[in-house]
Amino acid sequence: MYRYPDNPIITRQDIKSRHPALQDVSSVFNPGGVRHEGQFLLLLRVQNRARETFFVKALSEDGIHFSSSDLPVQILHLERCKHMIYHIYDARITADTAGFYQVFCAMDTDKGCFLGYFRSEDFDSLDFIGLASEPDTRNGVLLPGTDYRFERPNKHVGTDGVKTGSRIVCSKSRDMLHWQEVAEVFSGRPHYWDELIGSGPPPLLCEEGWLHIYHGVATHFGSSNIYQAGISLQDRERPWITLARGRYNVLEPRESYELSGQVPNVIFPSAAIALSDSHVMDKDTPIYIYYGAADTAVALAITTPAELIAQARAE
Repeated sequence: MYRYPDNPIITRQDIKSRHPALQDVSSVFNPGGVRHEGQFLLLLRVQNRARETFFVKALSEDGIHFSSSDLPVQILHLERCKHMIYHIYDARITADTAGFYQVFCAMDTDKGCFLGYFRSEDFDSLDFIGLASEPDTRNGVLLPGTDYRFERPNKHVGTDGVKTGSRIVCSKSRDMLHWQEVAEVFSGRPHYWDELIGSGPPPLLCEEGWLHIYHGVATHFGSSNIYQAGISLQDRERPWITLARGRYNVLEPRESYELSGQVPNVIFPSAAIALSDSHVMDKDTPIYIYYGAADTAVALAITTPAELIAQARAE
């Protein structure tokens, strides 16, 4: 991946809102993203000084220069959730064939972290359909045009007592609410760059299979965990089968905006938008990867399927 030279592309100074809770925000990061009515659309995670979380819509003609809405996205029908909700964050967005947009978000509740299923047409509001996972599940990404989803069970307990994940699994559903595990996709590699893992953006389909960008965390450094981006190639028909998985990360914290912030040493890819009208990308299709940098700003990296596949197969 190649960083856009004028990163970060969105910072807290770019959030100009009429909403009283979004004055002088603390951070903007981990966006969901999709092409919408001919434009690049990001659903930004915005955090204020109370550490409350909001979604703010941002639009762009070129995928680089974004204008954000002056009001947060409305979230409708939260009364359908039977638990107390503290935060809703880290949207992953997929377009479906009906022209709607399906969104899975992490929902922090008094009963643990769930995946929430939302739908939207305009992203001025999100319609909450219901909880779409068991407790302690995160990083849910739908494989477009299929009944499959990658997700991460939060069953690994770190030395600090916080639950996280060391494996990605593939699940299947016919109604987007009730999911059954099919198989494990892969697990973390102890002592290396991806000890803990989770899916990033929804996978993208190319001729060779599904391109799956994920984040990996190296935990064996005494002072800090290091979040990086990696790549795997998954089988087109049976996506839980891994055809290739990169030995090396494809993006790691090196720049000042990635090394320093709310959470230092973090690259967290959450949106991937292919510059193609085809459902199946060719090898030279540009892909814009949007990632959270140090849980503080949004940055952009650019790549192609050919480059990612080469990295997945690198030894």
